[in-house]
Amino acid sequence: MSQVTAQALLDQLRQLDESDRVEAKRASAIGESLLETVCAFANEPGLGGGWLLLGVEKASDAPGDYRVTGIADPDKLLNDLHSRCANAFNVPLRIQARAEALDEGTVILVEVPEAEPASRPVYFANKQLPRSAWRRGPSGDYRCNQDDLAELYQGRSGQSYDASVVSGASLDDLDPDAVEHYRDARRAVRPEAEELNFSDEELLEALGAVARQSGELHPTVAGVLLFGRRGALRRLFPANRVDYVRIPGKEWIEDPHERFTTLDLRDTLPRLIQRATAAVLDDLPRAFQLPEGEIRRGEKTVLPDKVVREAVVNAVMHRNYQRQQPIQLLRYSNRLEVHNPGYSLKALENLGEPGSQWRNPVIASVLHEMGLAETKGSGVRVMRRLMEEAGLSPPSFDSDRHNDQFSATYLFHHFLSEEDIAWLGQFRHLGLGEDEQRALIFVRETGRITNSDYRDLNRVDTLTASQRLSRLRDLGLVEQVPRGPATYYVPGERLGSPTAETEDDLFSGLPRESEGLSQESGALSQESGALSQESQRDESVWAYREQLLAELPNELRSELERIGQRSRDPKQMPKLIQALCALRPYGARELAVLLKRRQDYLHRQHIAPLLAEGVVQYQFPSEPNRPDQAYIAAEDWS
Repeated sequence: MSQVTAQALLDQLRQLDESDRVEAKRASAIGESLLETVCAFANEPGLGGGWLLLGVEKASDAPGDYRVTGIADPDKLLNDLHSRCANAFNVPLRIQARAEALDEGTVILVEVPEAEPASRPVYFANKQLPRSAWRRGPSGDYRCNQDDLAELYQGRSGQSYDASVVSGASLDDLDPDAVEHYRDARRAVRPEAEELNFSDEELLEALGAVARQSGELHPTVAGVLLFGRRGALRRLFPANRVDYVRIPGKEWIEDPHERFTTLDLRDTLPRLIQRATAAVLDDLPRAFQLPEGEIRRGEKTVLPDKVVREAVVNAVMHRNYQRQQPIQLLRYSNRLEVHNPGYSLKALENLGEPGSQWRNPVIASVLHEMGLAETKGSGVRVMRRLMEEAGLSPPSFDSDRHNDQFSATYLFHHFLSEEDIAWLGQFRHLGLGEDEQRALIFVRETGRITNSDYRDLNRVDTLTASQRLSRLRDLGLVEQVPRGPATYYVPGERLGSPTAETEDDLFSGLPRESEGLSQESGALSQESGALSQESQRDESVWAYREQLLAELPNELRSELERIGQRSRDPKQMPKLIQALCALRPYGARELAVLLKRRQDYLHRQHIAPLLAEGVVQYQFPSEPNRPDQAYIAAEDWS
């Protein structure tokens, strides 16, 4: 058993709350709930197993509030635990467990190893699949469905998904021009490469783009994605596209009079990378510069070109192609966000360290040979260095194993500029460190921050990030939205208190309407920073509000028509939000228009607390960052 101690895990729980890999249970006996957690730890791919601390319980809903209840007869409980783990499941689970005496009582520390791929799924032997198997998510253990079982059984073959043969595909679905594109790129990287002398059929087989079944060649997943004809790509992988979305302002808007613009890109992966990178770079704001010793001024984008390319390559190379969902490139006025299906196989704290973990090894190898991708895990390290050299905040990353999502955020903001220092002056008396100041600026720009974001910004460990965020919370600068390991923080009362500027009527300062994007990636506006101003924006929004009011019941409509820009009743806003969301899903922008409040203020002061209390819920709970997210009233609210 590793040298982790029960006291260290208890301290971690009190600092960080429960996580994917650590859970506390009172465990006076070996019950079903305990064995379900053992099963979930063993099944979850890439988690590395987990730890149970028995004889400890959550004392309250407050984060980190754990107390030791103790184990009366640890020897008996240990014997029962080993026996049940060896006999309750379809395969014996060899856990490691020991009793440890703490000042508050005796507890049992249990280490559950991750099961070998050939042994998964692990499930209760006396129950029917799929509900007898369990997996681990950020909210704890959950029963498997058929999709979960398919993923777990996939690991038994030892073959990656991108190397598997595509049902219904033939060699006619592969495009000779795409194969020639590979040859040209490979020749530019390594002219003497021996595979350049292969025939097309030999080359495709050597690359893993085709595989033999019953003596005949058939395209693999990687083969279609890398070399497929456009018709085949659309037929076989309809969600294999990149959506580039330009959004006015810092938040997603849902006003039909101020729509965002979208560019949908479909192509083979090498060409898709090139087109998506060009789409972003052509549309990013540009700054003029006059290098020392030069007589002509040049221009550069707010993000370094190579950072943009690496961001796109990482999304394409590491996404989960079993998920029918496109990659999204969201360009706000102050940042670029990249969202792709497929959580990071590499722990977030290890991103940028040497070594890669590939979800799609065939695709990764081909992209590397074409000079499009790194294969040594250096891409993140390069992005961090280039962002730092440009005076920008390092990129921040978030990986959601349960929802199988990965996201990256690249701020255009130059940190600790003169404007930032002036803004931070209001908090000088609090004695904030530079890393805490960075965190406040990040929250101001994006509206939220996670432990992972804090680590990325300041290169600190998980515990340090948790302690610093807790301090900012205690100072009233951020508010904690507790969700166990998915906890995040939003601007607090002292950071964004209601003032004439922040709570003012939303109609006094609307986001600007963006120009339309060309449907060809090479024809995007070169002056994307100059968004056009809607001259009649006040009238437009008033008309939109009237349209929303018209669909409401008379009593609720009358109450909203009487609402002012200042409310003396603190319960009025939550009550109105609840009433609206009980009728249908409402987006944040719609609520802001109806309630005559700025969207960022409304979310920070009212929507986020209602979410934390469970009064309202996400319409799409598995995708909290979804751009078209809306809110619904919980079924049992009153």
